[in-house]
Amino acid sequence: MVNRLNTKEASFDQDFKNLLQKNRNQHEDVSDVVKAIIADVRDNGDQALFAYSEKFDGISLDATSIKVSAQEINDAVNSCDPETLAALKLAAKRISDFHIRHLPQDDEMIDELGVELSVRWNALAAAGIYVPGGKAVYPSSVLMNAIPAKAAGVERIVMTVPAAKGYLNPLILVAADICGITEIYKIGGAQAIAALAYGTQTIKPVDMITGPGNAYVAAAKKEVFGIVGIDMIAGPSEILVVSDQKSDPNWIAIDLLSQAEHDEMAQSILICDDEAFAEQVLKAIDRQLETLTRATIARISWDNNGCVIIVDNMDDVPALIDKIAPEHLELAMDNAKEFSKKIRNAGSIFVGRFTPEAIGDYIAGPNHVLPTSGSARFSSGLSVLNFMKRNTVIQCNQTNIEIIGPPAMKLADEEGLDAHKNSIGIRLRTK
Repeated sequence: MVNRLNTKEASFDQDFKNLLQKNRNQHEDVSDVVKAIIADVRDNGDQALFAYSEKFDGISLDATSIKVSAQEINDAVNSCDPETLAALKLAAKRISDFHIRHLPQDDEMIDELGVELSVRWNALAAAGIYVPGGKAVYPSSVLMNAIPAKAAGVERIVMTVPAAKGYLNPLILVAADICGITEIYKIGGAQAIAALAYGTQTIKPVDMITGPGNAYVAAAKKEVFGIVGIDMIAGPSEILVVSDQKSDPNWIAIDLLSQAEHDEMAQSILICDDEAFAEQVLKAIDRQLETLTRATIARISWDNNGCVIIVDNMDDVPALIDKIAPEHLELAMDNAKEFSKKIRNAGSIFVGRFTPEAIGDYIAGPNHVLPTSGSARFSSGLSVLNFMKRNTVIQCNQTNIEIIGPPAMKLADEEGLDAHKNSIGIRLRTK
């Protein structure tokens, strides 16, 4: 039964706290297994990859077949439905056009003392994109991870994707081809993350790993962080829809189910100020579940993790949203744009009744790789910045080091670091 909360009830504060504290991440502790896999790949390279691919994916690989060939990519492109290909290309263009606008600019200044200070931005040399297999196939995930890396100027982009029983969905390869990715390996799981982080005889290591995956992939990314950068540790998908009674309840119902169908641990929340409207949405959800291909998954998600929150006043909603910090936030209401300006914590905000979250998953332009599990309080979605780093540059001359050097020496002295103090003092004409 879906959870129902009402701000008028005396128990609301505790009920809302319980909602926030509910752990929807995988309960199975896979860290020991993952550590062993990573160590094996680090120590034994390709041979470990071949063994795990045989064990977990039922595919026999060697140094030649582990990499997707140019012919396999060409065959996938040639087999692609023209309308689907056009849709992928349009999505890629929109994603690229959006992300390239956010490339940071170098900055140089000379301060009032004549010290030269600057910031230089550089793209990472290599990035690894993990594309999951499993319950669904996501060519959109290829676009969302690879295009920001391309826009940032990353020269080498590597993709890994599990090939269960030797099968690779052609759309994954088509999306990779659109992004210009030619280095693709048929490996998945923790072993793929280990290969990207440490390298093997065939796969050279990368500097950053992005992309979603199961509990083993998430644990592996966490384990190799520090050896490489990672985008985030993603949890189950989430959507929070805020709606007034003027919305079509059928629209709101399908928007809630659009995330529930991802997996059983996904969460969909509705906030509204009208109980009768909420009941209409609940009935619409039941009707629509009868027709969805992934109805079983969506039903479990909705029953176990779904929630309807009735508020007495919409003015109270921004504070609730900021505490939830949802991955996706839909505002299906009057004056939605003005309302959106009151929100601090959300991965991506979808403004107005004609902006369903699903449009952002595919073609709007902003990235669909977003913070989950409340982490939108302190992090952002994937962007070109994930694939870049900045260098700060400082240049002093004899004149200005004699001005700022003595106070720096005083601070070094207070910290008991004589070499620091003396490395400055030795350059001063009067020590």
